[in-house]
Amino acid sequence: MAANGGTKAILAALFANAGIAVAKFVGFLITGSSSMLAESVHSVADTTNQGLLLLGQKTSKRAATKQHPFGFGRDRYFYSFIVALMLFTLGSAFALYEGIHKVQHPEELSSAIVAVVILVVAIALETYSFRTAIVESKKIKGDATWWGFIRQSRTPELPVVLLEDAGALFGLVFALMGVGLSVITGEPIWDGIGTIMIGILLGVIAIVLIIEMKSLLIGEGATPSEHEMIVDELTGGNVERVIHIRTQYLGPDELLVAAKLALTPGMQTAEIAAAIDEVEGRVRARVPAARLIYLEPDLDRSR
Repeated sequence: MAANGGTKAILAALFANAGIAVAKFVGFLITGSSSMLAESVHSVADTTNQGLLLLGQKTSKRAATKQHPFGFGRDRYFYSFIVALMLFTLGSAFALYEGIHKVQHPEELSSAIVAVVILVVAIALETYSFRTAIVESKKIKGDATWWGFIRQSRTPELPVVLLEDAGALFGLVFALMGVGLSVITGEPIWDGIGTIMIGILLGVIAIVLIIEMKSLLIGEGATPSEHEMIVDELTGGNVERVIHIRTQYLGPDELLVAAKLALTPGMQTAEIAAAIDEVEGRVRARVPAARLIYLEPDLDRSR
């Protein structure tokens, strides 16, 4: 469900941003607004980003090889990390450069009403994309807050699309404010200030995404609730306690579980194998993402 929801949100953002990018570039050519140019580049970057997210989903499905025995699930993390870098460079850095240039060298806007109309339409399209991302995220968010979902989610696409769409909406509002104030006051410097605000906003979002995707690339373990469920299912029956346990996500939908278990003393080999099979089944039933489970039976030497 997470993968399907992520794909739906990505496609909604892809089509919305592609159309918006074309409209914004036309608006920039007509008005000469730096806010429009910054938003145009931002939309092109977002459209490219959605393509990269789709590519990551596709390449992550490749079968495991001898060189990559655990498969390619982390491709989705890698491409999400590239998306964050692109948002920082093509989005934030360009907007800051263009905004500072326009503040230092203000230029009068022409046909500002065209820019306003395009920005209003773009806000409507981005709202549709943002709403789709919210609806799909709620299916896997659970009781977590939105910030908690972004921090704890092991599925990278939905947090990326959520933050991108939120940044796009606020960026459009900043662009609309910049163009509007330039027309109302007759001071084109406001257009440059709006562009700088867009750059700062995109920079903050990009840094948050870079930190989160880097953490996923390095390797994150099960969430606290998942860890608790796994330990609960590992204990019981002939398993006296979990001596130690390590978990790591090999991809958004594949969790590796390795643990050493203290078994009841005096068990025969067949009984040990049966006990291991039993707890593996319980863990997989409770945490479906736990596809790879390696358990080492041992004696409780802490007695």
